[in-house]
Amino acid sequence: MKFLREMFCDDNSINEKSVIGFLAFIMMCLFAIVDIITGYLGKELIVNEFIFTAFEILVLGSFGIAATEKITNIINTNKNKENESE
Repeated sequence: MKFLREMFCDDNSINEKSVIGFLAFIMMCLFAIVDIITGYLGKELIVNEFIFTAFEILVLGSFGIAATEKITNIINTNKNKENESE
């Protein structure tokens, strides 16, 4: 419960985009495991393709945005250090 409270706080150290991306990735992994198990049992797991695609887009988008923010922060930090040293 404390994790959720901290996640919705404005000044937190949790990257919300990474949390959402990780949860979507876990859902994709669960889908793959269940698909393998049902295939082994001789049953077909029927899931609309757009549902899996939605999780895929969530993962790529969330991790992509988080990585871009991290790179931008590193570049800005380096620029600030250069300006301070001048």
